[in-house]
Amino acid sequence: MQADFRSDTVTRPTQAMMQAMMQAPLGDDVLGDDPSVKLLEAYVSDLFGMEDALFCPSGTMTNQIAIKAHTQPGDELICSHLAHIYNYEGGGIAANSGVQARCGGDDLGRLTADDVKALIQPSGNVHLAATRLISVENTANKGGGSCMGLPMLEAIGQVAKSHNLAYHLDGARLFNALVRDKEDPKSYGQCFDSISLCLSKGLGAPVGSLLLGSKTFIQSGQRIRKRMGGGMRQSGLLAAAGLYALENHVEQLAEDHAKAQLIDQWLSECSWVSERKPCETNMVIFKVIDRHQASDIQERLASSGIHIVAMDSQWLRFVTHMDINDAHMAHLDKALKRL
Repeated sequence: MQADFRSDTVTRPTQAMMQAMMQAPLGDDVLGDDPSVKLLEAYVSDLFGMEDALFCPSGTMTNQIAIKAHTQPGDELICSHLAHIYNYEGGGIAANSGVQARCGGDDLGRLTADDVKALIQPSGNVHLAATRLISVENTANKGGGSCMGLPMLEAIGQVAKSHNLAYHLDGARLFNALVRDKEDPKSYGQCFDSISLCLSKGLGAPVGSLLLGSKTFIQSGQRIRKRMGGGMRQSGLLAAAGLYALENHVEQLAEDHAKAQLIDQWLSECSWVSERKPCETNMVIFKVIDRHQASDIQERLASSGIHIVAMDSQWLRFVTHMDINDAHMAHLDKALKRL
């Protein structure tokens, strides 16, 4: 048996999702007339109470568009030292926007309002890069799927407003946080100037992310998307998959969280595990004891048909998702006991 715990991006479309894709009315989204794309963008912007949305190929693109739209070359943004935009987007902050990052926060990928205040550059000092943007990530990937929660996010939002800074959310797995913390999407729409949402992770769509913001912001985003080569033609096929995921797959995220909790419990009983990050959603990140290498554990599990990701030489990650079933979990339980 093969069980793929590497990421929630590995899911395959369900038969019902593929049927929705095949039945989707299509146009040309670059020309602005794909009805399925328009429907998805309207659905999500209404869900979050924001003015407009832009459908893009990836969450990296929606994040990079947001950074470019909010800043000018030579500016500085604030983010966690574990942030996806800082660690996993190919240097896009610098390459696409000419912006540098000023980082802080804890080892779970979270920033507090006080952290942000301490990182803001004094505006009158010409020797320093001008702070223009605060970016946070919920849930935090390298933090083990940790959730910041609205009170913490809203406190940072107040700091952003008081310093006239833009405020962006990398919400690649935001629906995991919404389900876990029972939060209202519209509260997020009121908190942020822009939000990036991925459909291709826990929600199970094959491709696609959305950028949300004001109409003026999204108009700017459309121009940047064009420059980046992100315009797609009959992308209603993909938009239909995303809309189906939003309408049918959100509640099942709680099942993914429960499976992750079970894996976390199993790892707590493994003598070769020295540390685990708190398991809050669908990720379990753990560290092996010093005499082991993460790659050794990864290879031994792979020999049993269980595939996970090594984050570095000591840390590894399990991610649960809708394609992981009870048989996969039982197979993993047995493999961990053999280790």
